Amino acid sequence: MKIVDLEPGDDRLTGELLPVLRELRPHLTEELFREVCAHGHAQGLRFTAAYAEDGTCVGAAGWRIVDNTSAIRKLYVDDLVTAAHARSTGVGHALLAHLEAHARAADCYELNLDSGTQRTGAHRFYLRERFDIAAFHFVKELKEF
Repeated sequence: MKIVDLEPGDDRLTGELLPVLRELRPHLTEELFREVCAHGHAQGLRFTAAYAEDGTCVGAAGWRIVDNTSAIRKLYVDDLVTAAHARSTGVGHALLAHLEAHARAADCYELNLDSGTQRTGAHRFYLRERFDIAAFHFVKELKEF
């Protein structure tokens, strides 16, 4: 498996990473994704792709490093998804290991993420990866996609 950090403007973002990301975020059109990439990059948003031996994108992560008062500095994972056909093959573990290396290199105190309450399989995975359930996440919807 090969893990690659993709830069803004890289055609692999929409051509290879987006189809996998849409398994988690089905509302993302190519146009909306390009807009998020353009605005999000200035806010620290980055994307990492995992590729199988045959060159197929099998995993995607969206992440950023954030400084705040609760964690001082953390790497926050916005998105983490393995293509359905490649689950339970080590893709998620490899992506998290890669992101943890980024976090350690940036002197982060934490690596964290949110996971929807309905995603019980993902929760089992995160617990196996030694994440703790540390908070409730509250949302007030202001606008539909």
